[in-house]
Amino acid sequence: MPAVFDDRPFTFDRVVRLALTAGLLWGIVSLLGYLSDVLAPFVMALVLAYLINPLVNLLERRLKKRTLAVIAALTGVTLAAVALILLVAPMIVGEMTRMGRLLSEFMDNSDLARRAADRLPPDLWKWVRDFAARDDVRAWFAQNDVLGLAKEAASRILPGVWGVISGTADVILGLVGVFVVGLYLVFLLLDYAKVRHWQDYVPERYRTVAVDFVTDFEGYMNRYFRAQAILASAVGVTCAVGFSLIGLPLAILLGLFVGVLNMVPYLQLLAVPLAVLLGLLHSLEANAGFLTILALIALVFIVGQLVQDVILGPRILGKAMGLSPVLMLLSLSVWGKLLGFLGLLIALPMTCLCLAWYRRAVPAPVPETAASPD
Repeated sequence: MPAVFDDRPFTFDRVVRLALTAGLLWGIVSLLGYLSDVLAPFVMALVLAYLINPLVNLLERRLKKRTLAVIAALTGVTLAAVALILLVAPMIVGEMTRMGRLLSEFMDNSDLARRAADRLPPDLWKWVRDFAARDDVRAWFAQNDVLGLAKEAASRILPGVWGVISGTADVILGLVGVFVVGLYLVFLLLDYAKVRHWQDYVPERYRTVAVDFVTDFEGYMNRYFRAQAILASAVGVTCAVGFSLIGLPLAILLGLFVGVLNMVPYLQLLAVPLAVLLGLLHSLEANAGFLTILALIALVFIVGQLVQDVILGPRILGKAMGLSPVLMLLSLSVWGKLLGFLGLLIALPMTCLCLAWYRRAVPAPVPETAASPD
């Protein structure tokens, strides 16, 4: 593949071509931004298909039919997801109820409020009372069922997508959206095997370059969608169990939040201030020493990091080098700003694609040979 940045002079014709290419790319990004809410279900299904396809391939070798393998894989994944929801949802609702009760006690002249007034600095105590008195906070923690909690979470976490859904009929369009994602997922998994021979459709002149390009791209994707998802899940479960054993309010939600943040390595450190705040609240509730609670929280984070870096990381990721945490965070910020929720979904794949293209388009510097002795 010819290099993009070579020693050819920048003639008027070449500058115009580069300007037209840049304009075309910007037009594509703008169009994706405009269609982001519509494309989000397809991209979600594409990511799910990429994650589930290894299981489908494994079942296909046993069942000999792709359709049966897809049905079996989706049935197993659905049952596992339902079982997980049935197991975790009551705990989360119970934690939300407990948090709502604590916030209500802060507003009353309860023992908890008096302990907080005695131990906390006046400015911090005023901020806590003002936060507990906010209507949106009280409404958030007043949810006592899974459906209400899910709707409230969706309206806050995915405001763009939820705006499309809540504009007409909440529940009906919400179910239609889930159905559309499922429909996309089924057809993508059924046709996934057809892309195995995609290189046959590439002109022979560009076939070698295209195969090398896709190989690089899949290497990044395998690391940061499958492997990193396994690590993030393990860290999230570890932190959720640890925080629950400590007795923190919102322990499971906090653990799951740490797991999601861990999709970008070391970004879970952003959850530390929230964990410290919940630890302070728990120390006031249990009338326990704050430093002891803080030490236990630090221990949970350390154990989670050891699970990632010492136990699972070397076995799953090996010594392969991938995107740096800084580059991953930057890509999430840039693509999220450009395309909203769709940008968050495609940030890492698009960054991997750009890196793979850059490695093929820009020649590597030739190392200087050592000067021969006289």
